[in-house]
Amino acid sequence: MTGFVVSLALPAFAAGPEQTEAQTDVLAPAPAKPQLMFTLRGGVASTPEYFGSDENVIGPDLGFSFNYLSLRNGRTFGNLDPWADSMGLTFGGSFRFIQERTADDFDELAGLEDVDAAVELGASVRYGTEYFAAFGEVRRGFGGHEGWVGEVGADAILRPTDRLRLNMGPRVFFGDDAYSDTYFGVTADEASASLPAYDPDGGMVSAGIEFGARYQINDVWGLEGAVTWEKFTDDAADSPIVKQGSDEQWGVRFGVTRVFSIGH
Repeated sequence: MTGFVVSLALPAFAAGPEQTEAQTDVLAPAPAKPQLMFTLRGGVASTPEYFGSDENVIGPDLGFSFNYLSLRNGRTFGNLDPWADSMGLTFGGSFRFIQERTADDFDELAGLEDVDAAVELGASVRYGTEYFAAFGEVRRGFGGHEGWVGEVGADAILRPTDRLRLNMGPRVFFGDDAYSDTYFGVTADEASASLPAYDPDGGMVSAGIEFGARYQINDVWGLEGAVTWEKFTDDAADSPIVKQGSDEQWGVRFGVTRVFSIGH
């Protein structure tokens, strides 16, 4: 969907090794480890101008992922290898930013009220293995919309080389009544001959697929990109806003990633 998403994976912690006082006297000091490790992504993305648009716009692509955290009590979260996938069940946060929709910028939306930019905050759960991963996310909107949204998906994972990782799988997106009214509804006051009044219900909004790739250049630098396709379904597909545009939405993003370590 339009906007960018930042997922923060927070794997279950692993307790550090316990040592008795006697053992501490004879063991060599443990090597220093970073207290915090995370990855930032920056690049460009092509996304629909608004939900239902048949035109794309170029904008920034930003991303953040948590890799590792070491606490003073010896407990650790994550993996010291920032390129390793989380295995098993992990929980985390989810964030999405949706750009504003200004009717004056699009002749086909004349008469509609502007929609402010929105921020969505929520939680995520993921289960991963070496060659498969599934996830679910739920977020609440603030600003442009005040609704609830959710997304579920799964990926098949291929590793042609030690440095190249490929993933591909389905995505299904849901939104409640408040979300659907904001981006797909047309009120009686906004209605016109080209955009008749329409009051959509919440439910499944779209279904699609994503193909992603990640390449590790060295220990700290990498390249990452993805191509997404989705098709609006149910009440979203029947919206006059979508019918005058397109019910198929394409997205492409490409960025450079950098691993940061703090607290050596």
